[in-house]
Amino acid sequence: MLTLIVVGVVSGAITAISPCVLPVLPAILTSSLQDGAANRRRPFVVVGGLVTSFAVFTLIGGALISFLHLPDDFLRWLGIVTLAVVGLGLAWPWFGHLLERPFLNTRLPKLNRNGNGFIMGLALGLVFVPCAGPILAAITVLAATNGVSWGLVTLTFSFSIGLAIPLLVFGVAGQAMGSRIKPVRNNLGALRIASGVVLMATALVIATNVAEPLQRAVPGFVTTAQERIEDNQTVRNQLDTLKEGDRFAATENGRYMAFDECSYVVEELHNCGKERELVGITDWLNTPDGAPIDLEDLRGKVVLIDFWTYSCINCQRTFPYLTAWWDKYKDDGLVIIGVHTPEFAFEKVKSNVAAAASRYGVTYPIALDNDYATWDAWGQRYWPAHYLIDQSGNVVQVHYGEGDYGATEKLIQQLLKTGPEPTAAPTGVGTITYNRSPESYVGYNRQQLSYNDTIVRDAPFDYTATADPPGNHFSFGGTWTVKPEYAEAGPDAHMVISFYAADAHLVLGGEGTVTVEVAGEPSTRRVVNVSGEPDLYTLWTGDPQAVLLNLTFSEGLQAYAFTFG
Repeated sequence: MLTLIVVGVVSGAITAISPCVLPVLPAILTSSLQDGAANRRRPFVVVGGLVTSFAVFTLIGGALISFLHLPDDFLRWLGIVTLAVVGLGLAWPWFGHLLERPFLNTRLPKLNRNGNGFIMGLALGLVFVPCAGPILAAITVLAATNGVSWGLVTLTFSFSIGLAIPLLVFGVAGQAMGSRIKPVRNNLGALRIASGVVLMATALVIATNVAEPLQRAVPGFVTTAQERIEDNQTVRNQLDTLKEGDRFAATENGRYMAFDECSYVVEELHNCGKERELVGITDWLNTPDGAPIDLEDLRGKVVLIDFWTYSCINCQRTFPYLTAWWDKYKDDGLVIIGVHTPEFAFEKVKSNVAAAASRYGVTYPIALDNDYATWDAWGQRYWPAHYLIDQSGNVVQVHYGEGDYGATEKLIQQLLKTGPEPTAAPTGVGTITYNRSPESYVGYNRQQLSYNDTIVRDAPFDYTATADPPGNHFSFGGTWTVKPEYAEAGPDAHMVISFYAADAHLVLGGEGTVTVEVAGEPSTRRVVNVSGEPDLYTLWTGDPQAVLLNLTFSEGLQAYAFTFG
């Protein structure tokens, strides 16, 4: 259990510095400043209220709503309304005094100082939707399906402690900086009014979901760290001890790899056993008259089962790829089914999911797994995750989290072209290039391995390429416009990339050519023709080795991500 406590604290801290905190961060900062330096406890009061309501209602919110027969999104709207009312009371003193009047002769917290901060923190905890890793997914799902145990309470408490630490740092630092600014010290009345306006704006932003594009635009820099810390075998085994019974029991149809084993190498087709059923689905979207889909009826099709939940920022970043595959391959025999398993009660509301699907352009079938039955049947751990199924109903790829889009699309193409896997499917991990370079994103959302002094966002810029960047890095040269998902080539656009692999690929879109040449070897020059929607193109193949490539791009081409095999 000690391992889970430590991982819970670290996971909570990582979550608190992720893009998911953006909608509530302004409210935390301004509320911490509200009394200037005169009330140093205020950041602790606000954050204390937030983590208290978050922890309590994550554990028992679903059961409470069910017991009281309330709408599934009641708590979320209660938090939004409370934020708006508290904000109005701060911005309009007359209304604030009216709100305080019922509490004047009681010992309950008053609205004007610490009570105000704690109530506001409670409301923020109800609307705070953190990024979901395995730890938070375990808390949410187990609380909804197994009930509350001491182990689950301990894990939730440790996660909340971790969540509180960075939020307190933000609040205390904001208060300290504000107290040193003379206009802030001398205009606390105006600051309270401004805090009220920020709270009302926060309520409006959360109610209308207008912050989602901004959250997606912020690089998901914590994703890799979160996966490494939370999704390893030791943590998985510890989480399994919190479950009653075996939620990950496998079928008995022959020898095959477990789902976790299949997830270790996503670039190749594996024998991961037969597909599980879509059980306990409460509703369907994007099917004729809401009719259910039976996987047995999809024999002969390639099926991708994608587990998601609409408030999960990590899930939202996968939609451009999923919708592109649906549009591109559905006529060739690909079926995508999005299994929406809610993280919070308000995500169980069918109209909320339908509105989110419309925002993201999701037109493939969606199964609402509100009771976590399909989640359990597939041995799910967190969002997002997908399972690729061949034409005979065998799971051939398992992928947890974001990324590896080029590898998945390559397998989809392979299945659609070759048909079902041979009867004697492999039972072990195939040959891979060990220590090969990692996937490298070109757009600034997830760009980590570029080697230029400056990256200018969303505007053309003339870069100077490094002739010999460090291993696993690439360098822009010529004019590029770097956007969230890709970089668009301008005049004299070129790149230099250094990697170790047996083959190198690049996801490209648009119309034109890429000239590829191994540095110092003119005889290796070749031209790659690019046409149509973004797709995976092979740049180089050979024996596993360190390679330095020079790439020259036609103007207007879009480069998304490098992948290596």
